[in-house]
Amino acid sequence: MGRGKVDAVVAVALASGVVAGSLVTADAAGRRPLDLLGGALLVAACAPLARRRARPVPVALAAAGACAAYYALMYPGIFAAAPVLLAVYTVMSLGRRVAAVALAAGYVAAFYLTVAGARGDFAVHDGVLWQAGFLIAVLVIGHMVATHRAYLRETVAAHRRYLREAELRAAEAERTREEAALRRAGEERLWIAQELHDTLTHTISVINVQAGVAAHLADRDPARVVPALAAIKEAGQEAMRELRATLGVLRQAGGDEGEPGLDRLPRLADRAGAAGLRVSYEVRGRVRPVPAEVGRAAYRIAQEALTNVLRHAGAAGVGVLCRYDRDTLTLRVEDDGTAGGQATGGGMGLIGMRERAVAAGGRLTAGPRDGGGFLVEAVLPLTDATGPGVTGPDTTGPDAEGHATGARPGAEGRGGGAGAW
Repeated sequence: MGRGKVDAVVAVALASGVVAGSLVTADAAGRRPLDLLGGALLVAACAPLARRRARPVPVALAAAGACAAYYALMYPGIFAAAPVLLAVYTVMSLGRRVAAVALAAGYVAAFYLTVAGARGDFAVHDGVLWQAGFLIAVLVIGHMVATHRAYLRETVAAHRRYLREAELRAAEAERTREEAALRRAGEERLWIAQELHDTLTHTISVINVQAGVAAHLADRDPARVVPALAAIKEAGQEAMRELRATLGVLRQAGGDEGEPGLDRLPRLADRAGAAGLRVSYEVRGRVRPVPAEVGRAAYRIAQEALTNVLRHAGAAGVGVLCRYDRDTLTLRVEDDGTAGGQATGGGMGLIGMRERAVAAGGRLTAGPRDGGGFLVEAVLPLTDATGPGVTGPDTTGPDAEGHATGARPGAEGRGGGAGAW
């Protein structure tokens, strides 16, 4: 049932009750009997209440006017004020406070003047006080109902806003997760590309050099072809191990020898020496463990630098220094070949080395040396963790200053260092 039908039922019920109550009151008080005119006024006061929510103020004015006329004709019954009370309550409960107070005050004044004029006595009688008291009561009740309704509306609106914000946050979180997933996928692709580039470029360079040596000596000195082929085989095996390790990380499983680190730098120097370079490898400072990403970055930087020497520098000697300081690890790769060869070898090698150093929290500098050659120096952060250090081969012992030194002969058995540090 809609509100309009409910209000119509209430108006009919109220009219019946008011008429019946006024009849009883008239008989009891001996007042002027309720005749057809009085009944018509009561019905006229109650009938507009069927539209009390749609037109609250006009309905209240009609009810107040009919009731004031009813009392001006000296009809009995305090029940006759019920339509006015309900109309004023409706105006107040709908939030129209000023109009409700004005209607209540106007009705009390009209009631007082009409009754006083009919009696000829302008004293404030009990009927006026009763009417004023009832109107104040319905005004208070109407105000409480209006406040409660406003609170409910605000609560519902706030709940709806919260739901909308929650939906927006959920959509934003979903979009952020998708962006993060795409970013992680891009970072993983970049990491795979870097690993494959560093592994394959170095290995292919060694194989290319050794294949050239073998082809050159095949007819003139076949005995010297065997070491070149052995170097090619070793380089291929090393590449296979590193590729297995990289694929093992992608499969969340360790490779045969784990990730490349500082402990594999001597082998890297040996492989570069087998390719025809004179390589010296030196460790200075107190050797201690380093973070895995620092060790991996140092290995890849040294690998890329040696690869650039093989491919571009035309150097005869290369020096590799790994120095442990208090808070940093310094890696230097220095050659005595033609300066600038590394800088012009395709353009991506130095960028990749610098990116690895920065990703590990360090920095990298690279450029020509005074007097010829090229220098690559990476300074990487080093923790003060204690425990077994990372050392080179067992053939490397401490020198007089506490440094680990060792020379890696070239493919033809040449020893010695390359450049002063």
